[in-house]
Amino acid sequence: MSVSQFNLPDVGEGLTEAEIVSWKVKPGDAVKVNDVIVEIETAKSLVELPCPFAGVVETLLVEEGQTVDVGTPIIAVRTGEGTAAPSSPAPGSAGVVGGPTEDMVPTPPAPAAVPEAERQAVLVGYGPRTTAAKRRQRKVAAEPAPPVAEPAVEAPLARVSVLAKPPVRKLAKDLGVDLATVTPTGPNGTITRDDVQAAAAAPAAVPAAPAATPTGTGWDGLPRQERVAIRSVRKATAQAVTKSAFTAPHVTEFVTVDVTRTMKLVDRLRDSREFRDVKLSPLAVLAKAVCIAARRTPDVNARWDDAAGEIVVQRYVNLGIAAATPRGLVVPNVKDADRLPLRELAVAINRLAATAREGKTPPEDMLGGTISITNVGVFGVDTGTPILPPGEAAIVAFGAVRRQPWVHKGKVKPRWVTTLALSFDHRLVDGEQGSRFLADLAALLEDPGNALVWG
Repeated sequence: MSVSQFNLPDVGEGLTEAEIVSWKVKPGDAVKVNDVIVEIETAKSLVELPCPFAGVVETLLVEEGQTVDVGTPIIAVRTGEGTAAPSSPAPGSAGVVGGPTEDMVPTPPAPAAVPEAERQAVLVGYGPRTTAAKRRQRKVAAEPAPPVAEPAVEAPLARVSVLAKPPVRKLAKDLGVDLATVTPTGPNGTITRDDVQAAAAAPAAVPAAPAATPTGTGWDGLPRQERVAIRSVRKATAQAVTKSAFTAPHVTEFVTVDVTRTMKLVDRLRDSREFRDVKLSPLAVLAKAVCIAARRTPDVNARWDDAAGEIVVQRYVNLGIAAATPRGLVVPNVKDADRLPLRELAVAINRLAATAREGKTPPEDMLGGTISITNVGVFGVDTGTPILPPGEAAIVAFGAVRRQPWVHKGKVKPRWVTTLALSFDHRLVDGEQGSRFLADLAALLEDPGNALVWG
């Protein structure tokens, strides 16, 4: 018998830590390969981790509610003699303590290298989809593998936005410096060795005395004041929107539109055979309109690459749909939305929203967005000035659709009216391009027949 430790894996695209939400097993429980043993919360979503080997749970090494780094041992499992390691562990996933040495553990041959564009995150114990290439398999180490350092990259909406190279991260760890508190001086906001050393040499700030906590009860008999730790999705969202707000110069424009014809179209399609089993909303029509209008004004779908000194022209639309969840804001995106007919686009949007509400948006759905929509109208709000998801040039706010008096064919009549707002990055999009794109959206919603001419 031997005891194998399962280390917290990187469940997708460079996440460095996760919170242990709930254990699904306890010491003494028997587990099989791929049994779900724990639910974790990353900066993007809730993820269930499967067990990479079979045996009996020896010890839970991390308590619920604790946040740990990737590569940290979280559970120990007694495995029988000859129990094989998982065939495709994630980086830093499992190590054997007091068991066989490395040369006693069978190691499958590594598959051929695959292009970076074809790679996707695969959880421990799960195989990749049949349409995706497998990651390189790794040997099981005799000791728990340390966390894999990640290169400095531009952070998407739900990723921690500290930029530092692996040697700098190691120096900060050795000196006990929190990178989130360091002021970067390197190119593109990268933290350098000098920045870390300067932070370590700076005198420690004397913390201010905390304000007295009010006593007694507040609403619904609960305490008058409560402190909640800032973590996971909420923490990542705060960092991302703050960086976006102070990096990309935002401009917001507005237009009020008579969308009566769009509402009539939605009603007709809901009764049609093709859409009878699909939840169709005006949001899906707006999503289609964004895809059509983006092709006519591609600047709104471009990306600013500061490090390379280039504007990246993107001739496809990965359409982000902002979703409010109990854990914070997430913006998953529909890949190649511009290639989808209206029915398939509506299905994809509904699926994204349902998965986001459950807190189970996979990391790959959060990456690669090119332009986004936030639907504030579902809350009865007329419009807003949305902040751009990092790396995107434009975001559309869809306001509430209301029955209002409107001049139509020379007479005041009750019509369905909404307000659209467009925030855009003025480095990429001038007022002319932004106005043209917003006017196209208005024209498509006012008369969906325009899509036949432009599409």
